[in-house]
Amino acid sequence: MIRLPFLESDASMVEAIRAGERAAGAALYDRHQDYVRRVLLRVIGPDGHLDDLVQDVFVAAIDAIDRLQDPNALRGWLAGISVNVARVELRRRTRGAWLRLLPGHRLPEQEAVVSDPELDEALRATYRVLGRLSVDERIPFALRFIDGMDLLEVAAACRVSLATTKRRLASARKKFESMARAYPELQPWLEGGAS
Repeated sequence: MIRLPFLESDASMVEAIRAGERAAGAALYDRHQDYVRRVLLRVIGPDGHLDDLVQDVFVAAIDAIDRLQDPNALRGWLAGISVNVARVELRRRTRGAWLRLLPGHRLPEQEAVVSDPELDEALRATYRVLGRLSVDERIPFALRFIDGMDLLEVAAACRVSLATTKRRLASARKKFESMARAYPELQPWLEGGAS
């Protein structure tokens, strides 16, 4: 088995992509697709088009790889691209929401996952509440409180200042908690009773 030099670090992988090595693009996907998928899932929620959105992130990343200033910051840069792809998708959904009112509209099929029914209800309620937040509030809220990113990571992924991130998080948290009180399935989490 031949060890490819660009598999040693993100920086060497970035240099290989810039040099036009096709296998480096595949290596980028293999190394970071789980992370990108997780960021998108936390921001958007369960979605039948998640695979397409993951692909969109990597296409955008490879197209813009020359703009990455610090190859060692690849993961955070991919988070920023993921946030932008999620923002576009959420805005597209908002504009197309009226289509759901038409007869015959069907949701995409998703693979059934066996889990706790109470947790499933809480998850659905969480994303119903998140759907009522603005995109600029929803994204940092999901990254911070669902994905667990620290404040600096959220600010970098959203490409805004730390102060703006804190303001948006405070506003989003206040709105989320207020709206979530209408959902009994979220009460244990609001009261801090769920682990």
